[in-house]
Amino acid sequence: MNDKLVSRLIIGVTIAIPVVVTVLHFMPKPDTVPDIIKHCPLLNATLNGTCTLLLIASYIAIRNKKVTVHKRLNVTAFVLSAIFLLSYVAYHSFGKETRYPDGPMRPVYLTILFSHIILAAIVLPMVLVSFYRGLSNQIIKHRKLARWTLPIWLYVTTTGVIVYLMISPYYNF
Repeated sequence: MNDKLVSRLIIGVTIAIPVVVTVLHFMPKPDTVPDIIKHCPLLNATLNGTCTLLLIASYIAIRNKKVTVHKRLNVTAFVLSAIFLLSYVAYHSFGKETRYPDGPMRPVYLTILFSHIILAAIVLPMVLVSFYRGLSNQIIKHRKLARWTLPIWLYVTTTGVIVYLMISPYYNF
């Protein structure tokens, strides 16, 4: 693939995913939730936590000049993130909205949640471009972008787990 086509695909995906998630948020939800959907939040938190560990291991691998290990770990994190995205969309197609209760922790929860959502949208194209540049051996460009992508992606995966841990006691299926 040429860079122009890849750029168009990345822009398309970057626009399509938030649009789909927003549309799903406003669509009416069915009265019953399939049993498998009830497991999506835990699956999503597990995928996020696993990606956090993979990203840290990938960083350590590249610092130790283990390029093949670095690539494999990143491909695995990328695939797990794609599975996360599918699970997230499935859950929000069926799942009921869970509201964090009023109280002193609600502002903390909302701050973490909003920063997580905003940075997830920002990091998506960064991950896609970093991934493409790494796989296409555009190493200098990959390094320049990955320097910014990694900490944001780590924040998003880590706060995904924190959000789950904070909201999970209030799920009502």
